[in-house]
Amino acid sequence: MTGHKPLRITFRKAAAADLDEIVRLFRAAVRRMDEQGIPQWDEIYPSADVLAEDLTRNELFAGLSEGRIACAFTLSTRCDPEYALSCWRRPEPHYFVIHRLCVHPDFQCRRAASQAMAFIEETLRARGVKAVRLDAFSLNPFALRLYERLGYEKTGEVTFRKGLFYLYEKDL
Repeated sequence: MTGHKPLRITFRKAAAADLDEIVRLFRAAVRRMDEQGIPQWDEIYPSADVLAEDLTRNELFAGLSEGRIACAFTLSTRCDPEYALSCWRRPEPHYFVIHRLCVHPDFQCRRAASQAMAFIEETLRARGVKAVRLDAFSLNPFALRLYERLGYEKTGEVTFRKGLFYLYEKDL
C-alpha cells in the first residue's frame, strides 16, 4: 500500500455505454503490466471483441468509484477446454468461473481487486453456487498473492498462448 485510502466501489452489470471505458481500462492495465514485466495480456487478448461478447452475454461487470470504472471482470459458467485437465476438488456441476479481473492502474493498490472478489463470492453464495474457479498467470505475482490470500487453492496448471497459468478453486 502506498498510503492511498481504500476505495468505495459499487458493482453492477456493465452496460453497453460502459464498453469503451472498459476497453480503455484494459489497455491501461496492459501497459502497466508490460512496465512491470508481466506479459499476461496484449493487443490480441483480451480484445474489444472479447469484452463485447462478455457484455452481450450479460456476464461483464463494472466496479465504479470516483465517477469512473475502477475495475471490470467477467463471471460465467463457461471455461476453456483446458480446465478439464485440472484436478478440481469439487466436481460440482454448478460453479462459476471468474475471467479477466482487471483494475485500472489509477485504482491499483487500493483494494479494488479484493472488493471485486468479495462481491463475486457474496453474489454467488446468495445464488446457491458452491464453488468458484479461475486461472491466473504464473508470472503475475499480484494476482497469485491475491487469490492465495483469499483462500483459493491451486488445482492444476495449463498452458495458454502467453505461457503457464495456474488453475484455482474455492468452495463458497
